[in-house]
Amino acid sequence: MKSIELAIERSLLASRWILVVFYGGLAAALALYAFTFILKLAKIFQNALGYDEAEMILAMLSLIDAALVAGLVLMVMVSSYENFVSRFDNATDDLTWLGKLDAGSLKVKVASAIVAISSIHLLQVFLNSAQYTESKIMWLTIMHMAFVASAVALGLLDRISIKKK
Repeated sequence: MKSIELAIERSLLASRWILVVFYGGLAAALALYAFTFILKLAKIFQNALGYDEAEMILAMLSLIDAALVAGLVLMVMVSSYENFVSRFDNATDDLTWLGKLDAGSLKVKVASAIVAISSIHLLQVFLNSAQYTESKIMWLTIMHMAFVASAVALGLLDRISIKKK
C-alpha cells in the first residue's frame, strides 16, 4: 500500500512540469506582444509631427499600458515557475526578488498591476471622453473601482496572513 501512495505522490509532484507548457506559451505571447509594441512605436514615430498634444499623450499612454501588461506577464510567468515548478539554478543577485514572491504576494502584485493598467485605460477614456457615452464611462469607472477595492482587499489579506505567520 505504501508503494502505491509513493507512486501517486511522485506522479502528482511530477505533474507540476505540465505548467512549463503554460509558461512557454506566455513567453511566446510576450514575444508577439513585443512585436506589436514595436509596430505601435513605429506608427508613433511616423505620425509624431502630425499629432497634437492630446494625441501624443494618448499614444504615450498606450505604450505605457503595453509595458505594464508585458511586465505583468513576465512577473506571473517567472515567479509562478519559481514557486510551482522549480527554483532557478543560476539565479543571480538581480533575481533575489523571485524567492520573495509567494502565491499571496504574487496575487497582490498582479492586482496592483491590473489597477495600474486600468488607471491608464481609464485616463485614455477620459482624454477621449467625446467618443464614449456617459453610461460607458460610468461603467468603466465602476469597474476600475472594483479593481481598486479588490487590490486593497488582497493587500489587507496578505498583510493579515503575514502577521499570523
